[in-house]
Amino acid sequence: MKTFIIAEAGVNHNGSLEQAVEMISVGKNAGAHAIKFQTAVPELVMTTSAEKADYQVLTTDPTETQLEMAREIHLPLDDYIKLKAECDTQNIMFLSTAFDKVSLEFLQNLGQRMFKIASGEITNLPYLRHIGEYGKPIIMSTGMSTLTEIKEALEILERAGTSREMVTVLHCNTEYPTPMEDVNLRAMLTIRDGLGVEVGYSDHTLGIEIPIAAVALGAKVIEKHFTLDRNLPGPDHRASLEPDELKAMVDAIRNIERSMGDGIKQPSPSETNNIPIVRKSIVARKPIKKGELFSENNLAVKRPGTGISPMKWGDVIGKSADKEYQPDDLIG
Repeated sequence: MKTFIIAEAGVNHNGSLEQAVEMISVGKNAGAHAIKFQTAVPELVMTTSAEKADYQVLTTDPTETQLEMAREIHLPLDDYIKLKAECDTQNIMFLSTAFDKVSLEFLQNLGQRMFKIASGEITNLPYLRHIGEYGKPIIMSTGMSTLTEIKEALEILERAGTSREMVTVLHCNTEYPTPMEDVNLRAMLTIRDGLGVEVGYSDHTLGIEIPIAAVALGAKVIEKHFTLDRNLPGPDHRASLEPDELKAMVDAIRNIERSMGDGIKQPSPSETNNIPIVRKSIVARKPIKKGELFSENNLAVKRPGTGISPMKWGDVIGKSADKEYQPDDLIG
């Protein structure tokens, strides 16, 4: 089964519907299963005094509040109708993370097929209860959380009507970009084994190697931010992939999937022809007369592997030659 890859556009459209539409094409061309945006009514998400994260201060106007920044980079709700229609046209799944109840209900009415819970909402009981009532597949990020908090969130979703089997939990770190020493990919396995859920990874590191490693470890879902241009103004661009990098990540993940195999250790079809070429056989070290006893003095082991296997060395030593052999002749 292929890893479900989400190309995270987020708010990297900078509030431009035209850029958002262009990003759908980029995600489709890269080979992602879905493109995801972020839907919010900023006034319902944050107070007027809410501060920005350190990385947001560094990448946006440091004098504006989080609310002022959000107003600039979020699209009006009606624009998501157009974005979903474009996704349907291009045959790529439309997804958007809602950050408030109004946005949740809007996306539900829009017919969104699954829902994404952002890391910041994992301790938002009313939000979790509301999204759980939809009974649709859920992908839940877990940045900043403990295993206990994840467990509690899953229980809330279950009580609301969404079974654990319908939830995929993404290990995540919310720092943009995430320092390599803080990734802790093994925590993804702790979540899987400790809570009995499918797991994936939402990546905020620079580059593409960590999501690729996550797939090798067993991630079923990968989410990665991308941008049309890393030099654009805005909070998330610098920690995002550019279009060619997004495609390189998807291609690398598909290669990893093909390389995982079935786990049975046996010669692969591509290397079967190498067996007689690379392996060795028992051969004559020197001229051997008929009737002469085979010994370590007159036998050797050399390529090709088309004769008696050296694993039969003990069976051959001490037997008499049934014919004459010249140096390098295969015994047998």
